[in-house]
Amino acid sequence: MKRSEINKEIKTAKKLFEQIGFKLPGFAFWTPEDWAKKNEIDEIVENRLGWDVTDYGLNNYDKTGLLLFTVRNGNALKKDKYPKTYAEKLMVCKENQVAPMHFHWNKKEDIINRGKGNLVIILYRSTKDEKLSEKKLFASIDGVKKKFSGGEKIILEPGESIFIEPFMYHSFYGLSGTGPVVLGEVSEVNDDENDNRFLDPVGRFPAIEEDEKPLHLLCNEYTKWLNIQ
Repeated sequence: MKRSEINKEIKTAKKLFEQIGFKLPGFAFWTPEDWAKKNEIDEIVENRLGWDVTDYGLNNYDKTGLLLFTVRNGNALKKDKYPKTYAEKLMVCKENQVAPMHFHWNKKEDIINRGKGNLVIILYRSTKDEKLSEKKLFASIDGVKKKFSGGEKIILEPGESIFIEPFMYHSFYGLSGTGPVVLGEVSEVNDDENDNRFLDPVGRFPAIEEDEKPLHLLCNEYTKWLNIQ
């Protein structure tokens, strides 16, 4: 992705978050120069709080991509240092922009339509060899347990949420004609390095073409930009 594209998506996301009344923490607005002056920021850096814009290594963001902002997170590998057992994110999913099919071995999560457009989410159970199961499955939507066919398209309108269990494949996109969707995620600790199982191999973070200065650093860039070992 080009840095200019990433900057544009972040600017758009900040406006959308403001429109639904979600206030971001202060570090969401730090410039690279601001970061260099900060102290005692280990929790932000090590737990990858902040901006995350990914095209999953496929170089077609509008087709396959997602913008995320991690508000809070624990650390699966450093539980003594960071005792939080939960995480919270905001996301922006455009119309027909797909987040690829994946599950988590450990993480339980609620995916919440916080506002704007409608979300289409597709669920499958995993087989023992981690393929898609065609068997029917149960999922809880706002506390109501419902039965779905594997691969059925489920529509979440603003305010609605769905509970995603471990080994439950899920993919989602914004419903055409309804505008971008602002999503929330409330979950157990998020561990992108060790707890994502994508059905088809993809990259997690984009290769970036530096065609302009970063508006804000991405969460996977802190160590590189700040020269933290």
